[in-house]
Amino acid sequence: MKVLNYKKFLLVPLMLSIGACSNFVDDINLDPNKPTAVTPPVLLPTALAGSAFANNGELNRFGSVVMNYLAGAGGSPAAYDIFNTNGADFGNQWRFDIYGGALVNYQKLIEAADQNNAKAYTGIAKIMKAYTFSIATDVWGDVPYSQALKGEEFIQPRIDKQEDIYKGNQALGIQSLFDLVREGLADLEAASTSKPAAEDMVYGGNMDNWKRAGYTLMLKLANTISRKEPQLATQVINEVLTKNLYINSNALDLNVKFGSNVGSTSPMWNLAIFASFSNELIMSTRFLNVLRPSATDPTKTDPRLAKFFTKPAADYVTMDNGFRGTLPPTATWSRYAPYVTGTSGEGPVRLLTNFQRAFILAESALILGTPGNPQTLYTEGITASMKLAGVADADIAAYLAANPAVATLTGTKEQQLEQIITQKWIAWTGNGLEAWNDWRRTGYPRLTASQNAVGIDGTRPVRAAYITQEIERNPAFPNPGPQSNEKLWWDVD
Repeated sequence: MKVLNYKKFLLVPLMLSIGACSNFVDDINLDPNKPTAVTPPVLLPTALAGSAFANNGELNRFGSVVMNYLAGAGGSPAAYDIFNTNGADFGNQWRFDIYGGALVNYQKLIEAADQNNAKAYTGIAKIMKAYTFSIATDVWGDVPYSQALKGEEFIQPRIDKQEDIYKGNQALGIQSLFDLVREGLADLEAASTSKPAAEDMVYGGNMDNWKRAGYTLMLKLANTISRKEPQLATQVINEVLTKNLYINSNALDLNVKFGSNVGSTSPMWNLAIFASFSNELIMSTRFLNVLRPSATDPTKTDPRLAKFFTKPAADYVTMDNGFRGTLPPTATWSRYAPYVTGTSGEGPVRLLTNFQRAFILAESALILGTPGNPQTLYTEGITASMKLAGVADADIAAYLAANPAVATLTGTKEQQLEQIITQKWIAWTGNGLEAWNDWRRTGYPRLTASQNAVGIDGTRPVRAAYITQEIERNPAFPNPGPQSNEKLWWDVD
């Protein structure tokens, strides 16, 4: 596998704060540069950018390919496309984006803010720390969690079970992700000696919006484990609905915004559009066939198609997943459009969204029996996604009226669930990780194997293998670890 030198694209503050990590102990337990007086206003944007890189960088290239938004035309994506993954993948993402990047900076932010009782900063940091840990456990399963980020106290941190990370384990001193978010929300309700302003690259210091994001994260986490732990998921979802404070408009989405200058652009822009990796990804023929099931009937074409992907040739130029043959000239390829990357790389990176919240509540109302009308929430999710993509109201109405099989939930609960998750998959264009989460736990959307599939038994990966370097550095890791065809704890499909 090719090792990506994407670090040159990081924001300047991110580079100054993170630096290069020399070993696993540094990556997980120590700030590599050991800053002695870094203030919350400096740490906050650095940490937020780290979470965005964790979600939107190489892990997103992987997710976007295995979920058939894109096909791998070269490099690492060509291997992902035929399900060929191993412990040599994603080392940069583990070491620099997640543990040695975002997580260590959230921990430093909490410590620095606690010195001055700046609860606004600690609240944001705890919510986003939970979000970033969820990326790690949803990709790898059991990971360092309760003993991570604690310096020399735990130089070889324990690998916590995914079940304990989500549910907590008092006997082992493991706080659940839900309680970590609740702790952050409580901090946001408390008096704070200072609050962020422009350095908050998400909400500009609006604490009410951060509360909404925190409660929406609770919905996401509950939804992730809902097939495995329906009772706990129901309890958490009802808790959020009772509070009635969550993302309920596109303007409230948790987006990390980047710049348009070289060195400040978004990860996916660097990996799919601008840099030397740009000719490794092309639109998947399979995704085109879903959004345009009939090339001769324009009423069947999803109006988001032209918003999601470019069409530099007379028609969309795509590749079937796993195809190994001669490709057309790269200048004609259909690629992610500015909706995903921004016109010049500014993004945004979408981490928690209004359409996501609507689809989660539609699913939970249908399957778990939580409050709400599944059809109303389903329509709300589709509409929110289309509006976010810039589709006009009249065009949304016309498409839904012309396509009742898309617009109306019908059939058994399982058939209706397939409709909900398929539309959620379409809406998540640009965020392959979230779509991969949904596919693993529900089996939707229905995907067939790539051409020339290899991997383990030719099966689509359901987890990432542990990083080879980390297995070598920390004896707490199982060796050999679980392979890409071994399901996570919450994956019961």
